[in-house]
Parts: sequence; C-alpha cells; structure tokens
Amino acid sequence: MGGIQNRIDAFVKLGHFLSQFSNNSIEKKNSIEHNELFFDGFKHQIKVAQENNSWFTKENILFSCESWAQALSEENIKKWISEEKIGKNQSKLVAIIMAGNIPLVGFHDFLSVLISGHAVLVKQSSNDKHLLPFLAKYLEYVNEGFKGNITFTEGKLEGFDAVIATGSNNTARYFEYYFKDKPSIIRKNRNSVAVLTGNETDAQMQKLSNDVFCYFGLGCRSVSKLYVPKDYNFDAFFNGMYQQKEIINNAKYANNYDYNKAVYLMSEFDILENGFLMIKEDASYASPIASVFYEYYDNTDNLKIKLWEDKENVQCVVADGFMDNEIEFGQTQNPQLWDYADGVNTLDFLSTI
Repeated sequence: MGGIQNRIDAFVKLGHFLSQFSNNSIEKKNSIEHNELFFDGFKHQIKVAQENNSWFTKENILFSCESWAQALSEENIKKWISEEKIGKNQSKLVAIIMAGNIPLVGFHDFLSVLISGHAVLVKQSSNDKHLLPFLAKYLEYVNEGFKGNITFTEGKLEGFDAVIATGSNNTARYFEYYFKDKPSIIRKNRNSVAVLTGNETDAQMQKLSNDVFCYFGLGCRSVSKLYVPKDYNFDAFFNGMYQQKEIINNAKYANNYDYNKAVYLMSEFDILENGFLMIKEDASYASPIASVFYEYYDNTDNLKIKLWEDKENVQCVVADGFMDNEIEFGQTQNPQLWDYADGVNTLDFLSTI
C-alpha cells in the first residue's frame, strides 16, 4: 500500500474529489485527478443511492460528502494520526460490518483500517451499498498499493484477523458471540442528548434543530432526547425547530410522523407537537422518527452522574457549559477524525492486532 505518506496523499486526493459534491453545487473541477473516469460515475451513484433508500435524500448524501471533503485535509489527517503507532506492525486483514442508517456511515472505520496499513474486508448494509465501493475504486486509482487490499463481500466473512462491527443491541450480542475468538470492536445502538437550561439563545436553538433533524434523526449523533429543568417552557425549543418545517414534505418522514402520532394518541400519551415534530416525556434515549423524548432534571450534578452511568447508551451530549466533553449546539454531525464512535480509539485498536 506504500508508505504512510502515500496513503495520506490518496485520502487527501479523495477529499478533493468529494469537494466537488456539496449542497451548494455539484461542479466538476479541472484540477482533480482521474475526474474524467469518476466524476459522472459518482454523480450517477448518488442518484442510485437515493433510489435504493428513500431516507438517503440528495441533500443528506451531499451533506455527508461535504463533511468528508472537509475532514480529509492533509492537516487533519496528520493531526489525527500523530499520536498513534501507525504501520509499525504487520499488515492484517480487518473485516468491517457496516451499519446503513446514514450515507457513508462506515467510512471512518474504512479510513482507519487503510491508513493504518491493514487490508480491509467490507460487508456493507444493503441500505448503503452504492457509494463506498465507488470511492474505493477511486482510491485504487490514486494509490495502486490499495489494489488487492480492499474487498467487498455480500457472503460470509472469512480469513480475517480482526473485526469492527456496528449493529443494533440485538445483533451486537450475536457479534460478540460469533467473533469471540478475534480482536474486535463491537458497537451497539447509541443516541445523543441535549441538556437545556432555558437560557439558550435563539441562535443556539436553531442550531439544535440541525442536531435533531440532520439525516432525519437516524444517526447515533442525532439528538433524540432532551434534559430540561422543571417548568421549562418548550416554546423556545419549538421556535428553534421551526426552520426545519419543510422536512414534513418528505413522504417517508411524513408517514412516520402520522403513524407515531396515531400510536401516541391511541395510547393516550401526553405529547406536544408542531405539525412536523412531537415531544414526549420518556426515560428512553431512542425516540421514534419525528419525535424527541424529554426528561426533567432537578440539579446538574445528579444529571452528570446519570449520564455517566448511562454512557454506554449516549454518543454525544450537546450543551453549553455543562460538562467537559460536550458538543456545541449544531455540531453533532460535524465530528473530527479523532472523535471516535463510542469513545473507542480505532487507530489504537488497529495498532495492537
């Protein structure tokens, strides 16, 4: 696969390639390597991905491309890997079982394995199988060393040395049993929460709407739960959410909204809603599509203890001055390369196999 610098260069070039695809414009740039071969093809794959999965709107796919284009700068990659023992051990074959909840959701694992000098064996979700193989082909063109080291399979995983698998809590139990003899990272369901005080600015609440609605709330970094003080006035929250009102024009989202609303009303649950989002008092973290759960808190110290105890279920905490590792309002879907899913350092794991 060449030296570490060659691998970095390849991903930087991939970032440049992806920079042509954003919600502002899809625009072919003359300076991009192999564009004649790949630009129109990727445009087509975006269309195919949309047709294959109606949650993968053009906006969401392009948002993901934009995020990765920004992340894959040479400066970012070098900052990310500077502390890690990259490529010091022998190259192994690492299997990745990917989720399919948002576009390119498994890309960070894919990048981590290859940048570490390992070969990758990918089993994709049927919900997200059109984008990554195309980008992998691009990588093979800009760095021939990747050829033969990137494999996609729909069959049984065989011959691998380690595995990174992401699934539901149920499939995670199966993964843990099935892969018990291999080094592994097994990821389960997680959700993200926002801690509100009632002192948030209008701008913060509008930014929170991105954390709630980006990817229709399907990501583990999507805010699905609010913690609010007693007597919290939800008007400020709903005012912030209002800028996302067009989401109800998506047929699949609207169907989920109608269905979940009917379920709540038939069950005589108390809900507040604004025509495109429901909120319901509930102790769970994972809320259905088109709804957000909330819980009241008495004091912040007890809430910090609760979130610490529940850390296996929580991916991000959005807040302002509440705790050390909090995420700013509006930033959950813009993770840095070093913001690891579930807080597990993938590069560290890959350096020990």
